[in-house]
Amino acid sequence: MKNTAAIVLAAGRGTRMKSSTPKVLHRLQSRPLLSSVLEALKGAGIDRQILVLGHKDKAVKSVFPGREIVIQKKLLGSGDAVKSAKAALSAFKGEVLVICGDTPLIRRETIKKLMTEQKNSGASCTLLTAKLANPAGYGRILRDDAGNIQRIVEEKNASIYEEVIEEINVGCYSFNKKDLFSSLEKLKMDAKKKEYYLTDVIEMLAEENKKISSILCENPEEAIGINSRLDLARANAIIKGRTLEALMTEGVTVVDPNSTFVNAGARIGRDTVIEPHTIIENGVTIGENCHIGPFARIREKTKIADNVKIGNFTELVRTKVSSGSRIKHMTYLGDAEVGKNVNVGAGTITANYDGKNKNKTIIEDDSFIGVGAILIAPIKIGKGAVVGAGSVVTRNKNVPPRKTVAGVPAKVLCRRRKK
Repeated sequence: MKNTAAIVLAAGRGTRMKSSTPKVLHRLQSRPLLSSVLEALKGAGIDRQILVLGHKDKAVKSVFPGREIVIQKKLLGSGDAVKSAKAALSAFKGEVLVICGDTPLIRRETIKKLMTEQKNSGASCTLLTAKLANPAGYGRILRDDAGNIQRIVEEKNASIYEEVIEEINVGCYSFNKKDLFSSLEKLKMDAKKKEYYLTDVIEMLAEENKKISSILCENPEEAIGINSRLDLARANAIIKGRTLEALMTEGVTVVDPNSTFVNAGARIGRDTVIEPHTIIENGVTIGENCHIGPFARIREKTKIADNVKIGNFTELVRTKVSSGSRIKHMTYLGDAEVGKNVNVGAGTITANYDGKNKNKTIIEDDSFIGVGAILIAPIKIGKGAVVGAGSVVTRNKNVPPRKTVAGVPAKVLCRRRKK
């Protein structure tokens, strides 16, 4: 949405993570958790995203180059962090969405719903809330008898009566720009924490009789903020469950979801079967009617065509496998291109790294690689060729089409007859 800009709060230290890595750079399904927030914003139609950085800002910049960034010079709380973006939005006319960079489970649909409510209600602020049976650790939403939001109380400042309130603040807001920055100018520092709380803006708007609206998360898990390694593990489990559920809905068989990991960035075609204890990482593409696993690991930048079989204890990375090929047992293929209808025997290894560079192995259509073969890249196995069991094909010693090689090092034995 062109009339909405997002301020993403990513300046904090994340002390409870007990890490030298900035919190927003901790990995969630093999990517920085901040990536999930930015993708949700983009999916909701918000292209302008301003990152507010502070603690180890250079490290975050290096992972997210080319982003619009402002620096919170001193870490004086969320209110001060939002105020840091005021100058960047001086010429902007529209709504301002504020979201925490450590809330990676918020869906794009929820953000769209929040923005729609803000637009339709004409409120000064629309905030995202959730109801939790155990709201410990979150700010509570305080409403009057008519149900109007009066303020947000942080847990450490909550009374025993306020602590039992189940409706919590998620940390995602859509503000009228003028009302937001006008309130921030009047914001006072919290006496205990010596910080400026963005949540205090809600009370200020209520006291000025400004309209405050809200929407409730349909799924409370979206409210989870990442403050510790335990939170990170929990979020990983939730995204894993979402991903597998979506795949099964689209026609993929996951034999044992409890032992199977598929990254949210993987793409898998229908009628493919994923056996237990299989790991499929980000950026992997698998076609239709494939059989993967058990105990297979399919790593980044691997593309598998239709009707391919990848068996137990097989690892592929940056590898392309064409249709009808079989790689069944205890094999490692790195930086390889496998043609159509190729059989790769158990224990085959591509030696793709020479100490300096990752080199390519090309195995052309209809080839047969025997058990325990070692292919030292760069190497090319010609169409219809056979590599004998236990052979070592040394670098740059390409195997001609329809030839059979065997031995250590491998040498040509005979020409393979045409079918």
